[in-house]
Amino acid sequence: MSSMVNTLYGFAIFFMVFWCAMWIVHVLALVAGRWKLHRKIAQTPTYETPLPGVSILKPLMGVDPNLFGNLETFFTMNYPVYELLFCVEDDSDPALMLVHKLMENYPEVDARLFVGGCTVGVNPKINNIHLAYESAKHELIMISDSGIKMKEDTLLDMTNYMTEKVALVHQMPFTCDREGFAAAYEKIFFGTVQSRMYLAADLLRINCHTGMSALLRKAPLDEVGGLKAFGIYLAEDFFYAKSLTDRGWRTTVSSQPALQNSGHCKVTLFQARLRRWAKLRVAMLPLVIVFEPLSECLLLGACASWAAGLLFDWDSLVFYLVHILLWFMLDWTLLCIVQNGPLPFNKLEFVCGWLLSETTRPYLFAQAVLDPLIQWRSRVYRLKWGGIAEEVKAKVKY
Repeated sequence: MSSMVNTLYGFAIFFMVFWCAMWIVHVLALVAGRWKLHRKIAQTPTYETPLPGVSILKPLMGVDPNLFGNLETFFTMNYPVYELLFCVEDDSDPALMLVHKLMENYPEVDARLFVGGCTVGVNPKINNIHLAYESAKHELIMISDSGIKMKEDTLLDMTNYMTEKVALVHQMPFTCDREGFAAAYEKIFFGTVQSRMYLAADLLRINCHTGMSALLRKAPLDEVGGLKAFGIYLAEDFFYAKSLTDRGWRTTVSSQPALQNSGHCKVTLFQARLRRWAKLRVAMLPLVIVFEPLSECLLLGACASWAAGLLFDWDSLVFYLVHILLWFMLDWTLLCIVQNGPLPFNKLEFVCGWLLSETTRPYLFAQAVLDPLIQWRSRVYRLKWGGIAEEVKAKVKY
């Protein structure tokens, strides 16, 4: 009996320590957000200290209602020297027509088109951009997903953070203001859960990189074989960031978040995306299976409430309700910091979106663990421990 009691007390202490650690993460994210995000950009350097040239790789596949506008923002950036390298895998892809139209509209912008890709691994994104990467003219490489919308000064902001010891500058994922509950749901997730972990990890210099919008030094990548060396992974962004940090380079987040502006915005599509990311995390870092569910507000609150009742004889229900209220308030505060302006939805919509996000994530994570196959557009992949991927040739029904 005494051993069982000791075990219970051991779990209770663990839950309380983990609970305290998560509040520290909340505070670190708020501090980092206030300190780093939306900082005033320094004026463009004079001719004595010219800005470095940047080769921007844009992998494209298919079109959506916002694609033309998103791509056009790359033609209108306020940056002196850059080239746009558009990469399309299929020569019948409708995205080709949009790219040709933009190149005609902005002939003064250095832009090239690469069609067909090159199979250098299992990762379709790397296969698509490999030829463009090899043809890049500049030392700095920017990899930017098709759904990203740029401000005129975003590239300048990113290059300002590319100091001598930094090899990777990445934007924290966020979203543009769009209409509809699904868009609010996405913004709430990226402005709370994602921003909390991203900002805290960056402050603690933990690899948190996502590759939707990233600026890299080409030379350190070429030392290990270039981007193709990471073609065996689906989460190539995590592994090339790890390769850089393992060799002493620093990575950092820029002050402007990445503005995702996909024209296809549905709750089910976004939840499928969350499941895919969870599957990648589980394969790369198996301990995620234990610690990620515990970092969720509702589950962690339940465990900590039980622990508080056992250790301190506190009212578990009151503890749980106060925990949820404080978590909710800090999430609202962080979202406002990341947004840096009026939100496109009211507080009631935030409550609904926040509740949907918090209640469904543990279920989505369980689905990801139980079904490890990853569907990425028309392809299906199986992940091995450590993140190495292999394509599954047979069709899988979901």
